Amino acid sequence: MDPQTRRKSGLNLPAGMNETSLRLDSIVKQNPSVSSSSVFRVASVSSPRMISSLSSPSKTSVCSDRFIPCRSASRLNTFGLLDKPAAAGSPVKEGGNETYARLLKCELFGSDFGSFSSSPAGSSGLGSPNMLRFKTDHSGGPNSPYSPSILRQDSGSSNEGSTPTKPPRKVPKTPHKVLDAPSLQDDFYLNVVDWSSQNVLAVGLGTCVYLWSASNSKVTKLCDLGPNDSVCSVQWTREGSYISVGTHFGQVQVWDGTQCKRVRTMGGHQTRTGVLAWNSRTLASGSRDRNILQHDLRVPSDFVSKLVGHKSEVCGLKWSHDDRQLASGGNDNQLLVWNQQSQQPILKLTEHTAAVKAITWSPHQSGLLASGGGTADRCIRFWNTTTGHQLNHIDTGSQVCNLAWSKNVNELVSTHGYSQNQIMVWKYPSLSKVATLTGHSLRVLYLAMSPDGQTIVTGAGDETLRFWNVFPSMKTPAPVKDTGLWSLGRTHIR
Repeated sequence: MDPQTRRKSGLNLPAGMNETSLRLDSIVKQNPSVSSSSVFRVASVSSPRMISSLSSPSKTSVCSDRFIPCRSASRLNTFGLLDKPAAAGSPVKEGGNETYARLLKCELFGSDFGSFSSSPAGSSGLGSPNMLRFKTDHSGGPNSPYSPSILRQDSGSSNEGSTPTKPPRKVPKTPHKVLDAPSLQDDFYLNVVDWSSQNVLAVGLGTCVYLWSASNSKVTKLCDLGPNDSVCSVQWTREGSYISVGTHFGQVQVWDGTQCKRVRTMGGHQTRTGVLAWNSRTLASGSRDRNILQHDLRVPSDFVSKLVGHKSEVCGLKWSHDDRQLASGGNDNQLLVWNQQSQQPILKLTEHTAAVKAITWSPHQSGLLASGGGTADRCIRFWNTTTGHQLNHIDTGSQVCNLAWSKNVNELVSTHGYSQNQIMVWKYPSLSKVATLTGHSLRVLYLAMSPDGQTIVTGAGDETLRFWNVFPSMKTPAPVKDTGLWSLGRTHIR
């Protein structure tokens, strides 16, 4: 067949083959038993018009150089995923599988599957609305129960980036250790319990100071001030080797905790010294005489500076973790902030309406201070000492006696007096309540934290010291178990 003849017929046939040697018959498969190999056969034809039988008589196929999936052309009815009209006269079954089928289609093909699955073939150029999209846009109306999907994590932009809600941390509701502490004073303005970095608890009971080792439960009597004096405050140095004792007569004594030997006695106050606070070099003491004295053991004088600002007894003192600022609270309802360069307070915070004894600095954020007010106030307030602004506050419902900020997690614990005598754990900055612990029958006036930051000890006028597992460890923030270093039971501290 010459090239001119091939151009006229419209076929590009190989050399040596003519049009009469090729015939393609289209045979419609009627009998299911007929094998697929016998559907098409090659034979000779007498007319070139038979070439039109290459295309299917019932459907026109569109040829292309690439495959573009089109769900509208898929045989979804084979899998029962298309809505089938109910047969005439057939009863509608209540509680049938229509809802399940719609939900299944939504999960398999997206919430917009119904908009194109029922459209006729060829009505859309591409067929699928998801073409050239990374993700199906689930923008169904709020009335549709299938959009966004209730099963898939990534359906809907509101769920993107969301993490599973963590279960709340469980805090044991009972103390794992109780110590009897006879003669533990029921006085809001005193501070007679402190826990050293070497795991030794110091407690002032009447005229004496006792040391209780948390590692072996050994009790040591540190000192006895005599029948006419009494212990009003105790405070360990940060290294845990020396302890200061404030007395009823206004003295400040410094003792070697390991040798039980007095190192120094300093005067300066006119009456009882109810609160003490060490930084890395100096010791601050607050008194009923309304003054704060700065003591330096490296110089022979009793004190190196006097801070005057309160109009009533000083009952709260805390140095910031960087030693730059000292916060003081008094019975005049004032919270004052001092620095080492000035004899006058740099901040006067007067929002409290009762005595401010409870003070704590955040170990997680510089310049963040928390303070608690007495019976007429009942609030914990949070301050930015850089700007002097109050950041937040919360009404606890009862007198705030003590505050301590956890170094392991961004939470703090508060102890309370009138009228509920409870211990509360707060998450910061949400101020959501993590736990409420009860057990003391009188005001929880004293609070100290263990060196590992997991256990707190509380003291009350009911003459008991109670140990609670409150915070997780710093390395593994797992729920704290109800078993601790000591077995549950009550023993005597002296």
